[in-house]
Amino acid sequence: MSRPRSSPPPTENADFEISNRLLFRVFQTTNLMHTQGTRFAADIGITTQQWSVLGALSRPQAKQGITVGELSELLLISRQNLTGILNRLEAQGLTSRVVDAADGRARRVVMTSAGRAVWPKLTRRIADFYTEALAGFSFDDRVSFLHYVDRLKTNLTRL
Repeated sequence: MSRPRSSPPPTENADFEISNRLLFRVFQTTNLMHTQGTRFAADIGITTQQWSVLGALSRPQAKQGITVGELSELLLISRQNLTGILNRLEAQGLTSRVVDAADGRARRVVMTSAGRAVWPKLTRRIADFYTEALAGFSFDDRVSFLHYVDRLKTNLTRL
């Protein structure tokens, strides 16, 4: 009596291998991006996570601040991690949490005048970082890359 052939374990097929390599590279790249991005802003004393918060607060629609929940959703980080980042930014005097005028129970995160003074210096560093990180990528390459990263983000959001 012959035994039915079993399919190879998922880790032994080409589709798994390329997916594993791709997502591992994304993981490595994300870690490297945080490390190198923080290095670019080290003399200002800002990490990439802190600059993402300041960037969100610098947008015109955030002029009156953003609730912690909105900021957490926008940046795709947990409230717990966001709280640590906000505590450090507040200790530096760059942000503040204020009572929401419409809902006294809610807090809005605002950029302070010190934060607004630091932001232009930081954006110059960010621009330098982007230029070096994306060296060799044409405009069309960047648009395509953005498309694929957005598709990956959408899929990950569905998990």
